[in-house]
Order: sequence, then structure tokens, then C-alpha cells
Amino acid sequence: MNETNVANSMNLTFSARSENEAFARITVAAFISQLDPTMEELNDLKTVVSEAVTNAIIHGYDSDPLKFVTIEASIENETIHLVISDEGNGIEDLELARQPLYTSKPELERSGMGFTIMENFMDQFEVTSESGRGTRIAMTKRIESKKALFN
Repeated sequence: MNETNVANSMNLTFSARSENEAFARITVAAFISQLDPTMEELNDLKTVVSEAVTNAIIHGYDSDPLKFVTIEASIENETIHLVISDEGNGIEDLELARQPLYTSKPELERSGMGFTIMENFMDQFEVTSESGRGTRIAMTKRIESKKALFN
């Protein structure tokens, strides 16, 4: 991302409480609305935020409300850049965690599809993690409904 082309940006840090997942999703949706996305694009973005935040809360922090999740969002031309991070447990085996249907918490009836959903809904998806230090998910999506305006 070229800093000089950033039209708008926001940072949001909130307690790692499950009830804040909806707050994060709605806040990012409101921020993205300035790009006038289609309903499908907006729903896709809300879904990836929900998945990433839920993973941070449940897997990163074991639902510890005294910890924090951070969302950084920026808009560059017609593209939204999202980074969702925690400073929690980290992921020991990232390759295994990215496999569809894998979950480290089957007792919570987790589907194990979070990373797959995020990767499929976004144009670019990158996850980095260090055991005991946290996880960072960086995603980018071009708002397709704007293609004709910027080409």
C-alpha cells in the first residue's frame, strides 16, 4: 500500500469480548460504506471481519476479555485494506490451521472454515503468526462496483 494514495484510514482497538465482534463488523462496514459497495461486497467484508475477530477472541485469547483486538482499515482508490491482529497465543502450525475444516477447539463446535472463507472472499489474504506472540491477518479487496469509475 502506498501511503501517499491513502484516502482514509481508521484504527480500532477493543476488548476481546465476543459481544464486540458485532461492533467490529458494523464499524468496518460503516467505514467501507464510503466506497458504496454492493450488498454482496459489504456482506463479504463483514463476514471476513467477523471470522478474523472471532478467531482472535476464541483462539488467540481463549476468550479473555482483558485482552485487546486491533483493526486497521484504510482505503486507497477503490481498494480496502484490512489488518486484524491480536497479541495472543499465536498459531503453532499455520499450515495445519489453514486447512479447511481444521479447528483447534472442536469442543466449541467451530467449523474450521474461517481462514478458507477469508481467503475466498478477499483479493489478497496473508496470515502471520508467532506462538505466544499473536496473529496478524492482512487482507485486501477491490470494490468491483467501482471498476468502471477508476479504469
